Amino acid sequence: MSVKRAEVEFHGFASLGQPERVIAAYAEENHRRLGLIRKHAEFIGPMSPFLELGANAGHTSYMLANEFRAGGFALDLSADALRYGAVLRERWGLARSPVRLAGDAARLPFRDGSIRFVMAYQFLSQFADIEHVFSEIRRVLAPGGVFLFAEEPLRRALSLRLYRCPYYDTMKPWERRFYEWGLLGYLVRDAIGSGQEESFGIRQNQRLGLKDWYRLLGEHFADFRCEIFVPERGWGERVVKRVAVRLDPSRSVWQAAKLLGGTLAAVCRVPGDSDPNADVAIERFEEFLHCPDCGGSLIRGSREQLACQCGYVAACEEGVYNLLPSSEREELYPGERDDIIDFSKPGHERRLLEGWGELEGVFGNKYRWIGERASARLLKVKPGPQRLRIRGHAAERSFSHGEPVRLDVMVNGRPAGRWTLERSGLFVLEGSLPDEPEYRIEIHGSPVWKAPPDQRIFTVNLSMIRLVAD
Repeated sequence: MSVKRAEVEFHGFASLGQPERVIAAYAEENHRRLGLIRKHAEFIGPMSPFLELGANAGHTSYMLANEFRAGGFALDLSADALRYGAVLRERWGLARSPVRLAGDAARLPFRDGSIRFVMAYQFLSQFADIEHVFSEIRRVLAPGGVFLFAEEPLRRALSLRLYRCPYYDTMKPWERRFYEWGLLGYLVRDAIGSGQEESFGIRQNQRLGLKDWYRLLGEHFADFRCEIFVPERGWGERVVKRVAVRLDPSRSVWQAAKLLGGTLAAVCRVPGDSDPNADVAIERFEEFLHCPDCGGSLIRGSREQLACQCGYVAACEEGVYNLLPSSEREELYPGERDDIIDFSKPGHERRLLEGWGELEGVFGNKYRWIGERASARLLKVKPGPQRLRIRGHAAERSFSHGEPVRLDVMVNGRPAGRWTLERSGLFVLEGSLPDEPEYRIEIHGSPVWKAPPDQRIFTVNLSMIRLVAD
C-alpha cells in the first residue's frame, strides 16, 4: 500500500505540473509509439476494445482513439493524472476520448476475455511480480488478443553499479559531462533517473535481462515479436555497441543489449482464434467491466455512476471512474482529512500556521515557498503509530552559496529529523512520530537566498505534508 500511495502522490502532481514541458513530452512519446503501432498493425489486427495500462494522463489512449478511431479504456492508479487528459483533449483539439478508469493492473476491473488489445509503456518495471500482471492481462484478453508493451528496461551488464543517478536536469556538472560522453552508464546502478522514483517510494524492477524477458513471454503467450533498442550516448557507448554487433554471429544487437542494456518492445498474442468482428463499439462500456469488490456486474445509472448489487458505487468524477477495490480507494483517495495537507487541494490552508508564501503552480503541482521557518498543524485520524511525510522541491538557487540544503523538523517541540540535500530537485522526507493526537510541525530550512527584486527570503518550497501509518 505504501508503494501505491507513493505512485498516486507522484503522478498526481507530476503528470501535468509543468504543462508546456510535459505536453511536449507527451506529443513526442505519442509520435514514437504511433510508429511502433503502425509497424505492427497487421500483427495487432482489430484494436477495439483496447486497454492502456499505466496510462498516466491517457495521452497514448487519446492517440489510439483519434488516429485509429478505436474505442477503449485508459487505466491508471492515479485518478488525478487521468483527469488531466481533458486538458490534452482541449489543447490538441481531439474529437474522441477513451473511457478513463482509476484501477489496479494487478487486479483489473474487467471481465474475462473482454479486451481485444492491451498496451503498456514504461509500466511493467513498476511491479516486483511482473508474471502476476501478465496473468491478469491474459485473463482479460479475448482469444487471439494482443498485448503490446514498450520502453521497458533491460538489465545492463557493463556497470559498476556505484549509485543511483538523477535525471539530466538535476545532474552535477561532472555527471552531465560523463553522460554526454556516454560513460555515466558504466557507473550507475540502474536506469538514469529512476532514483527519483525510488526516493519517492516507488519501486523499480530493473533486474530482467533479455533471457528473462524471453522466458516470460514464451511462458505466457502463444506468439510474440520483440524489438531491442540499445543506447548510443556519446563515444563511450557508441564504440562498445558497434564492436558488440560486429562480434555477434548474426550481426544482431543481442550482445550489445546484454552489455549496455537499453529498452525492449514486444507484441504478444494469446492462444485462440481472433473474432473477425472483434472491432466493436463500446458505447455500453460497463458491459466490459466487473465490480472490483465482488466480481459482479456493474450497471450505469442515469447519473453516470457505476453500481453493483453488493453496494459498490463509482461516481463519474471529472470524467474519471475510480474502480479500485473499496479498501484501497478509501486509503489512496481519503479526500479532505485532518492528517493531510495537500497544497493542490482547496481548504488546505486551514491547517497551515506561520511562515508560508502564496500558493503557486498549476494542477497537482501546487506549492508554497518557505523562508527560514514554517509551521503547520496535523491531527491524528488513523489509529496506531504514525510517520510524517513531507514533499518539496529545492531550487538550484538554494545551492548558490556552495553548500547543501539542510532541513530540520520539530514536532510538538521535539526534534523529528534532520536531512541534508546535496542536489536540486524533488525531495521526500519521512520520519517516525510519537503517538499523540495532535502534531505541530515546524520546518527549518537553510541556507536562505533572495531573487531580486523580490525581497522575500527563500529556502525550499513544499507541496504536501501528511501522516501515514507506520
